[in-house]
Amino acid sequence: MYVKVRVTTGSKKEACEKIGDTFHIAVKERSEQNQANKRIFELLEKLLKIPKKKIHMIKGHRGPSKLFSVDESGILKE
Repeated sequence: MYVKVRVTTGSKKEACEKIGDTFHIAVKERSEQNQANKRIFELLEKLLKIPKKKIHMIKGHRGPSKLFSVDESGILKE
């Protein structure tokens, strides 16, 4: 499964909303030294209820638009 994410860094409040098929995420961390990307992985882990090791960033390592691949094999949905 693929997950599209649009990120705003350096925000005063963290927020996440889903608009269409894209998650719009605002994080407090800056995009320096990969801090924002690490926080995005943590938020996706909580939102999707999937461990971080099952989430991989495909595109957008340095930009605000990102594409993640989520491996759902072996995960029980509640």
